[in-house]
Amino acid sequence: MTLKIAVAGKGGTGKTTVAGGLALHFSEKYNVIAVDSDPSMNLHTALGIENPEPISGLKDLIASRTVIADGIYNLNPRVDDIPDSHSNSTADGHLKLIVMGTVEKGGEGCMCPENTFLRALLRHLVLKRDEILILDTEAGIEHLGRKTAEGFDVTLIMCEPSVKAIQTANRIYTLSKEIGIKKIYAIANKIASDDQANFIKKELNFEILSFIPYDDEVIKADMLGKPLTDRRPHPKALQSIKDIGEKVEKSRR
Repeated sequence: MTLKIAVAGKGGTGKTTVAGGLALHFSEKYNVIAVDSDPSMNLHTALGIENPEPISGLKDLIASRTVIADGIYNLNPRVDDIPDSHSNSTADGHLKLIVMGTVEKGGEGCMCPENTFLRALLRHLVLKRDEILILDTEAGIEHLGRKTAEGFDVTLIMCEPSVKAIQTANRIYTLSKEIGIKKIYAIANKIASDDQANFIKKELNFEILSFIPYDDEVIKADMLGKPLTDRRPHPKALQSIKDIGEKVEKSRR
């Protein structure tokens, strides 16, 4: 099955936990590539996979494929071998992790070899491959080009019961629509009461797909740097994430 999911939202709202939980859920039945594009590079802790070398650190490889002359770059460098050669995977091979890494922009701004290469790689993963892709985004989705964004089937925007998180979620929703993503849902996370749930319902400008309850086990897993699937018994939040995966899959049928 081909399915491309971007998980976005304000920092601290649970993007990485949900992205990791979804990747593990789908990998039980399908081949999955999880892509960490957040500068914190913490998705591996939610997957139980060691981080591979960040793609942005492959300076020599990137230069050999992107630099044509001083200040002139190939905007369509070869990237098709990268998902297999520069990823780490689970023992069964059904789940791969790619880490994009961070780019020192310096005086070159956004048009530098590393950014050119990362954009081409993400475009390839979204538009050319046929497995499930889970993207743990940096805050917002401004870094996605229009064509790449249109290739995503679903954007899940994380939100917790706070004014800042809701304002950020509403902004990301508007931007997602503007760049062509058709299915956009909110995931209300860390919900400890009906009052909190009702607050989010009232303030968000778009559809809420699911509510994830506040769960101390999630905090414990974060403190240990372990995926939720390692906790026994499994946290309540994990079942909520699996339910989200099933809802998204059904929406594609």
